[in-house]
Amino acid sequence: MIHSLFLINASGDIFLEKHWKSVVSRSVCDYFFEAQERASEAENVPPVIPTPHHYLLSVYRHKIFFVAVIQSEVPPLFVIEFLHRVVDTFQDYFGVCSELMIKDNVVVVYEVLEEMLDNGFPLATESNILKELIKPPTILRTVVNTITGSTNVGDQLPTGQLSVVPWRRTGVKYTNNEAYFDVIEEIDAIIDKSGSTITAEIQGVIDACVKLTGMPDLTLSFM
Repeated sequence: MIHSLFLINASGDIFLEKHWKSVVSRSVCDYFFEAQERASEAENVPPVIPTPHHYLLSVYRHKIFFVAVIQSEVPPLFVIEFLHRVVDTFQDYFGVCSELMIKDNVVVVYEVLEEMLDNGFPLATESNILKELIKPPTILRTVVNTITGSTNVGDQLPTGQLSVVPWRRTGVKYTNNEAYFDVIEEIDAIIDKSGSTITAEIQGVIDACVKLTGMPDLTLSFM
């Protein structure tokens, strides 16, 4: 599916590339650079760019273009969603997703990308599973790896990878079983001088903090 991934900064420099199936030349990004020059802003670059032999699918986040190269037709939203998951994973691992942070942790970046795709197809994209496979970098772990020559690769396979809920760790235990929910509502309205409502819109989200042991069934009722 995905043959290569290129990370391009706002200046148009390719500062990282990863290949899975076969090595794709950097010259394929020339089509992307042409589209970038025609766009008035970085956000206006077309997310799908066809070329004679490849398709370029990209997302722009944190002033970085994540450009995936594919050779066969696949659902574009599938690839774009995966690219967003890559960005979210980097942000979860390093705190921020920036060019400097990626360069400082380039070894971990390559290890994570290797686990996220298997021969170009998504394999492990959940943060809990990836953190069991590749330990997040810390100052202490970096010092230990430098002295002992070890890596951030975990010693055991993640137990939750074959679970029906891979986003949750297995064997979770809490002293107290509790769940908290916050319902946040926002009302946006335009009212004229006579007090009549011209337009009104209500938006709401539910923030949850759930600490339950195991995988219990939970029934919620909103009055």
